[in-house]
Amino acid sequence: MKKNPIIPYILIMAFGLGLIFFMSIDGADKKAEIAKGGKEAKTEQTAGKGETAGAADPEAIAKQKCISCHGDNLKGNVGPNLHGTGLSEAQVKDVLTKGKGTGMPAGLVSGADLDAMAKYISGLK
Repeated sequence: MKKNPIIPYILIMAFGLGLIFFMSIDGADKKAEIAKGGKEAKTEQTAGKGETAGAADPEAIAKQKCISCHGDNLKGNVGPNLHGTGLSEAQVKDVLTKGKGTGMPAGLVSGADLDAMAKYISGLK
C-alpha cells in the first residue's frame, strides 16, 4: 500500500490554522492590557523630557510626517531645509494647514499638534 503524500501537509495546515485561531483569541482577551501598556510606555518617554503625558511631541510628529521629504535632520531632501526659514509661527501654521505648491500636502498636522509643530519648526536654527 502506498501512503498518501498530501496527508502530512493537511495536518500541518490544520495545526497552523488552529494555532492562529487560539492565539487570536488570547490576544483579543488581552487587548485592553496591551493598549494600557502602550500608553504607559509613552508616558514614561515623555516624562523624562519634562512634558506632560497629553502634550504633543513635535519631534516625534516630525519624524513621523516630515522626514520622508525634508530629510532625517529636516535640513532638506526632496523638500526644502526647514532650519532657519525665518517663517513665523503663523506662517508655518498656514503652510501646514493649506499646503504649499504641489509638493507640500495640506492638513498633515491639525488640532493641538498644529500649534506645537508651528512653534518647533519656526524655532529651528
